[in-house]
Amino acid sequence: MLPKEASRQASGIPGLAPTDEKDGNLPDIIASSSLHEFLVNLHEKYGSLVSFWFGRRLVVSFGSIDLLKQHINPNRLLDPFETMLKSLLRYQSSLNGDTGESHMRRKLYENGVTKSLQSNFALIQKLSEELLAKWLSLPEAQHVPLCQHMLGFAMKSVTQTAMGSSFEDDREVIRFRRHHDAIWSEIGKGFLDGSLDKNMTRKKLYEDALMEMESTLRKVIKERRGRSFNRHVFIDTLLQGSLSDQQILEDTMIFSLAGCIITANLCTWAVYFLATSEDVQQNLYKEMDRVLGKGPITHEKIEQLRYCRQVLCETVRTAKLTPVAAQLQELEGRVDQHTIPKETLVLYALGVMLQDSSSWPSPYKFDPERFNEESAMKNLSLLGFSGSQECPELRFAYMVATVLLSVLVRKLYLHPVKGQVMETKYELVTSPKEEAWITVSKRS
Repeated sequence: MLPKEASRQASGIPGLAPTDEKDGNLPDIIASSSLHEFLVNLHEKYGSLVSFWFGRRLVVSFGSIDLLKQHINPNRLLDPFETMLKSLLRYQSSLNGDTGESHMRRKLYENGVTKSLQSNFALIQKLSEELLAKWLSLPEAQHVPLCQHMLGFAMKSVTQTAMGSSFEDDREVIRFRRHHDAIWSEIGKGFLDGSLDKNMTRKKLYEDALMEMESTLRKVIKERRGRSFNRHVFIDTLLQGSLSDQQILEDTMIFSLAGCIITANLCTWAVYFLATSEDVQQNLYKEMDRVLGKGPITHEKIEQLRYCRQVLCETVRTAKLTPVAAQLQELEGRVDQHTIPKETLVLYALGVMLQDSSSWPSPYKFDPERFNEESAMKNLSLLGFSGSQECPELRFAYMVATVLLSVLVRKLYLHPVKGQVMETKYELVTSPKEEAWITVSKRS
């Protein structure tokens, strides 16, 4: 339900007046059950450029790729996903302060991801093989809980790649998972609706988890500072830069939180969509067989797995993997004939854009072939899901998912469970609302 317009109109951009003097349109967002679903309704009603209020702050949302191309935002250096996470964790965002410094920090972060992927490639392969062995040992018709297994796999991959060998101990991973879940259950929605402050039990759970996680990270920073290890991990790159301990802690926290949740859900959705699309699964198998034969996947061969990349791109698009991104309009900007006042929060309604039929023919169909078209790839990279704009956590997830699929698809058939209806939970990262089940059988 959208409230009626009132006089507090936003610089001529169509949209909602605040429902509540203090909370703005927060009650409407909560009633829509997610920010994404709220934006879908809003864009349907008012068109591709809309405005509403987060508390007393004006928010403008873009719902089409054409508008995104026109958006002039002088501080386009930021990763909108990371920006949102930082503000939710109440970390100092690189939004303010010296852009030279934040640019350097960003580069260090990206190099950290690149280097840790290279030096942990064998580890990711080993973890994929372990998951395969687990699935092969199951009785044939047994239902596999996909979300649970993928989150476990992603947690191991991310914690060992980000923070090193102390996370080879499963107890450490289980502890990390408990804290991760507690933090994510609060910030996952992508906005804090104020209810956390009203519920002391929830607040304490959240703050304790954050404190525990930060103390784990501090321990790792202390252990790895100034020493060399045979496996280079993400935090090592940060330690080599000129960052303060607090900055290292924040960046590792962001990478661990976002890396886990994006990797887990990319893998979950990819395997689920393959299980429900037999032809796509068969085509992927053929490509893997052609490029890899019986040999293991290597860094160099990943480039040749073009269809696999298309499958992952289409997974991101169909699942609307990260449905919303946010940026602060630091200086006055423009889009279309409208001025966007400075200090406006700008949202990119990515979930709306990813299913806009003017950009994607048959938008609800899972069809990796659509990425044979140059224009489809271009659209995806404009949205930050591919190419130079892609966020480092997603780049990490693409690599991990590619290794995982190369291990699973060459040895197994993936099957859907009959009668399962998949409902979706739209948060900062989109996941199945309930457990997603599949069955597997051995390829002869």
